[in-house]
Amino acid sequence: MSRVHLFELDPYRARVETEVVETGSEGGRPFAVLSDTVFYPEGGGQPCDRGTLGAARVLDVRCQGNAVRHFLDREVPRGPATAALEWERRFDHMQQHTGQHLLTAVAQDRFAWETTAFHLGERVSDIELAVASLGERQLLELEEAAMAEVRAARLVSSRRVTPEQFATLVVRTRGLPAGHSGDVRLVEIAGLDLNTCGGTHLRSTAEVEAIKLLGAEPMRGGTRLTWVAGGRLRSRLAAHEARSAALRALLGAPDDELAGVAGAKLRQLQETEKRARDLEDELAEATAAALAARPGAAVGAHFDGHEMPFLQRVAKRLPGAAPEKAFLLTASSASGASFLLVAGDSVAADVQAAGRELAGILGGRGGGSGRLFHGKAPSLAARDAALACLAELVARR
Repeated sequence: MSRVHLFELDPYRARVETEVVETGSEGGRPFAVLSDTVFYPEGGGQPCDRGTLGAARVLDVRCQGNAVRHFLDREVPRGPATAALEWERRFDHMQQHTGQHLLTAVAQDRFAWETTAFHLGERVSDIELAVASLGERQLLELEEAAMAEVRAARLVSSRRVTPEQFATLVVRTRGLPAGHSGDVRLVEIAGLDLNTCGGTHLRSTAEVEAIKLLGAEPMRGGTRLTWVAGGRLRSRLAAHEARSAALRALLGAPDDELAGVAGAKLRQLQETEKRARDLEDELAEATAAALAARPGAAVGAHFDGHEMPFLQRVAKRLPGAAPEKAFLLTASSASGASFLLVAGDSVAADVQAAGRELAGILGGRGGGSGRLFHGKAPSLAARDAALACLAELVARR
């Protein structure tokens, strides 16, 4: 941008009386360009600001050439307008971005870990460091060093310099944007860091409040470090405390025993589920034997409170137990009605064609392959008619 906007001059300014000087639409979204703006446009790893422009919601802010376009939820007229930020979002971004500068400086100067990328996310932020891996002790050392700089309450400031001045300074930078010309904006943490940056920042590292490193993982030959700062850390702690309180009430155990008690409960549940599966297999075996012994070439059975998996368990045993029979199995439960057609190899009927015909009678849909067809139906009111049709199809062949 050729001009310096309010979001750069005073990042603590949350409201301004301005003027809409241009309107338009891009990708079906209305936008407005203002004579001056407090809204930061997305860039440099930092998301855009949000807020209001008159009665309209500002949903996105982007730089288009020298203009800052504010994308809105509705059209606005040209002329005077009030622009107001969501201040909580802006201050959160200032805390995270200043925290990133601090982490980057400490990681490089104290530990020789260069930052290669930065992302300010909705809930957590991350930087990528040029180090193959970081252990728990190294993470703790980095966090302690960063927190020492937070407590030092170092002043944070910004300024613009000419290209000639920039060439004489020792600046931490990953390079200027492609096509950049003119002055260069620098952000300085007194005595710690001088960095090229266009983002919004705090006045002091003390306003970062605190930084907590959450973890590290390999990424593109380096390490991605995830962290939170300031209000996000307090919100995260509050959420953890609420979850711990709920778990204490559910499990009847103090915090330091929650993991062990939960693990024991999970093992008990797994054992119970395995026993339930074993019992269901035994039931399916006995059910299949009983169905195979029934008279007739077409046999029907309904299972209330069961679902398709149980029908399939029974069905896989039936062709071997009664190769000369066809079976229509149905089930109903809270999740709906299911049906399954299975026939032994000695049954001459086309099972897939028969299945489609039965599905039509039941008002449902389904599919299958080989000697099995299964599906869902809105109800089983026509189950007797479907079974009669199956008996006719089997007898006809």
